[in-house]
Amino acid sequence: MQVFEPFEYQFFVRGLIAATLVGGLCGLLGVYIVLRRMSYIGHGLSHAIFGGAVVSYVMSINFYVGASLWGFLSALLINLTTRRRPTIGADAAIGIITTASFALGIALISRYRTFTRSFDAALFGDILGVSDSDLVAIALVAALVVLVVLLSYRQFLFITFDPDVARFFGVPTGWMDALFSLALAGTVVVSMQVLGVTMIAAAIVIPPIVGRLLTNSFHRMVIISVATGAASGMLGIYVSWYADVSSGATVVLIGVVFFLVALAYSSWRGRAPSLSGLHP
Repeated sequence: MQVFEPFEYQFFVRGLIAATLVGGLCGLLGVYIVLRRMSYIGHGLSHAIFGGAVVSYVMSINFYVGASLWGFLSALLINLTTRRRPTIGADAAIGIITTASFALGIALISRYRTFTRSFDAALFGDILGVSDSDLVAIALVAALVVLVVLLSYRQFLFITFDPDVARFFGVPTGWMDALFSLALAGTVVVSMQVLGVTMIAAAIVIPPIVGRLLTNSFHRMVIISVATGAASGMLGIYVSWYADVSSGATVVLIGVVFFLVALAYSSWRGRAPSLSGLHP
């Protein structure tokens, strides 16, 4: 049957598995990002890591190692700048640091032309470029991030709802922020090939918003967000095959459809689309 035709190609199967894992991963971390009202960091960090990816290429460093380290340091620098300079808001710190990193990447691309062939894939995603090694890297990062979230579940939850009180009760907020930054950096790095730099932020933000529209429970919000992200990735890759359009853009558009359905349902049920009123 023509419906199953794409599954005859190994690159499509790899892309489908990768998109499903990436979508679920973005949905998991997106819950904490949205509830902490730091949605812009997904957009900014993806741009910063793009710069790191180009630097890694120029310096002949392993892409995953170089880009992850760059993204991790960028996230730490954002947190450090915000804490040490309260007059500089988080959004301003994100804008300055990540834009500078992205500009560095563009400058290096204009200097070393050999990277230009991968430019569109890095920006907009390309399932054709998902290799076996990419799939292994995505699965490994997904497993590690899930493990980190499970082991640090209570601390992350405490910091998300009330960081000041968490600090008072002895939760090492600085270390927890660093751990979360590392998990987010790894997620963004492995998401670049499937979603592209320009689409990662939406993949991180949309699933948790869908979850919040449908429930007041944090636990159920996490489950719905992960399921929405994974479903968006799976259906997005499948639809992009027949529509012959960017995989990253299609994944996001499928997520938008889920959002509109959730918004209509919550409006029909009379639930206010707000981040307030959530309980563990």
